[in-house]
Amino acid sequence: MTNPFENPEGRYLVLVNDEDQYSLWPSFSPVPPGWRVANEEAGHEESLAYITEHWTDMRPRSVVEAMG
Repeated sequence: MTNPFENPEGRYLVLVNDEDQYSLWPSFSPVPPGWRVANEEAGHEESLAYITEHWTDMRPRSVVEAMG
């Protein structure tokens, strides 16, 4: 069985949480609590490209804010 998070033929959502952390999420699976859709359904490569473009600071928002 192929890992649904690594299927190059899969369809994905890009999710983001309140800490501005991103996640690649299989589109067939319900969005988990605490996450919202940042980019609608797309292919694996397109979704990863979106994350790469938008998630430029890996630190959680609370850490960024605490550091000033």
